[in-house]
Amino acid sequence: MTSKNRLWTVLAVLLCAIAAAVGYVASDGTGDGAPKAAATATATATAPAAASGSPSAPKPSPPKSGAPKPSAPATPPAAGAATGWVPTDPAMADVCRTTLPGQALDTLGLIAKGGPYPYRSDGIVFENRESRLPRKTSGYYHEFTVVTPGSGDRGARRVVTGDSGEQYWTADHYSTFEEIDARC
Repeated sequence: MTSKNRLWTVLAVLLCAIAAAVGYVASDGTGDGAPKAAATATATATAPAAASGSPSAPKPSPPKSGAPKPSAPATPPAAGAATGWVPTDPAMADVCRTTLPGQALDTLGLIAKGGPYPYRSDGIVFENRESRLPRKTSGYYHEFTVVTPGSGDRGARRVVTGDSGEQYWTADHYSTFEEIDARC
């Protein structure tokens, strides 16, 4: 993310905070006024629907006993909230969730549900040997396959999750990563 993009991001967060403060004041400080209802309706209307399985995806394998529990999906903040998504590493590129391929959204939906996953190795510990993700203790990260249409094997696309709920996308088998921004 360039410094110009960071500046725009900071300005956008500040504008959201100001809008939230104005909404709070307009509701007489009770939090029960119309602005809150409008924000809730907007958040409900704009929340992404849960991803459904793709008809071309391989048949899911049954859940494994003793398999690691996937990390919780990052949830977007409510519309107008003063706090927002903060990247785990500001130097790392980020990608909007809505710009990911449909198969990646399917995988994120499976992660949110806890499976079942299409491949036996989904949910295994990602070791981060190349240190392309922020350094964490062993077992912190888990990887999940993103189905690649036309590929005879697992392909190169993955979602890697962290125990704190962060999610990363790689389309090139761990050579590069982008942190998934669930706000957009």
